[in-house]
Amino acid sequence: MVKIRGVSSEIIKDSRGEDTIEISIETNVGNFSSSAPEGKSTGKYEAKPYKKNISEDMKNLNKFSEYFSEEVMEKYEHLKQIEDIVKDYVGANTLIALEYAILKAIAKEQKKEVWQLINPSAKKIPRFLGNCVEGGKHSSSEKRPDFQEFLISPNEKNAKENFEVMLKIKNMLKTLIHKEDKGFEEKKTDEDTWMTSLNEKQVFEIVEKSKVPFGTDIAASSFYSRKKYRYKNPALKRSSEEQLFYISNIVKNFKPFYVEDPFEEEDFENFATLLKKNPETLIVGDDLTVTNLKRLEKAIKLKSINGIIVKPNQCGSLIEVKEVCELAKKNNIKIIFSHRSGETSESILADLAFGFQADFLKCGITGKERESKIKRIIEIERSLK
Repeated sequence: MVKIRGVSSEIIKDSRGEDTIEISIETNVGNFSSSAPEGKSTGKYEAKPYKKNISEDMKNLNKFSEYFSEEVMEKYEHLKQIEDIVKDYVGANTLIALEYAILKAIAKEQKKEVWQLINPSAKKIPRFLGNCVEGGKHSSSEKRPDFQEFLISPNEKNAKENFEVMLKIKNMLKTLIHKEDKGFEEKKTDEDTWMTSLNEKQVFEIVEKSKVPFGTDIAASSFYSRKKYRYKNPALKRSSEEQLFYISNIVKNFKPFYVEDPFEEEDFENFATLLKKNPETLIVGDDLTVTNLKRLEKAIKLKSINGIIVKPNQCGSLIEVKEVCELAKKNNIKIIFSHRSGETSESILADLAFGFQADFLKCGITGKERESKIKRIIEIERSLK
């Protein structure tokens, strides 16, 4: 059993160079630390990352240090005890980083891997969703695609080969973008992907040349306001009906296997219409569902999605993450564990994705913060042999 003797925290920088939190715990089995990522494109229904700010959360956490010493941690479900103590006093990032550190301690004490605390008989390795070109809020280019992410997902025989294919394709795309985008300077976005001035159709024309399954995160809420989808490249406004028509044509013409957040975060109905028209395509909720049990229940009731993004710091509770995954599985909804745009080198997301037997792990392709998750999946897969 694990007993927490002390908790400390500090501010570290994420992959964007912005502040995030790292938490360290002192226990009877050693010291463990973990950090939380930070999102930029966030849904309005997400839990707040911090109650007021990082400093306030750090102060509040220190006050509870002695309360933790009375708790005995032996399994994943015991995280509920921690949540009951601090959930009202700290934000989602702080609580998630603390829970990650506790899981590491329990795993060490039991001589297990973190994923074994969730599902010791897990076998299915999640497929990678690798982000290779970005637009929207993730790009600082003045002219850019309105869609936020363009993703590739090779399906080779193991994770190592999938990673190698993603690296090869990302490099190939650089050459292809040069031919189409005369102003391309090989600049990178927040997630270490290519930054281009091309629009989404031009990017799809390039990405489909990769000959591997590909998809997109439209992040439609990020350019929706006053009842219109406000495109900038080229500049035009689309009503909800026009957005549905446009996205339906994108799916028909380019055949992405994966489409995330094609409509704004309140529009469960158009999600459902798109899914009904395209049952073979993964129609995925992120801003729509924000790893929130109630919103997932609504999406299931309205048949809005057949895939859900799971980001632990969206809800700030690993107990709720478990409930969301269980409900999704029960309703045949594919699970995609996902990184954030401001990442840290913490790799525990890979253990969670494997432990919950997610279908995909969306974690970028390059950059040490992204690669830490990919390499952890490769390590897990090797350990199963």
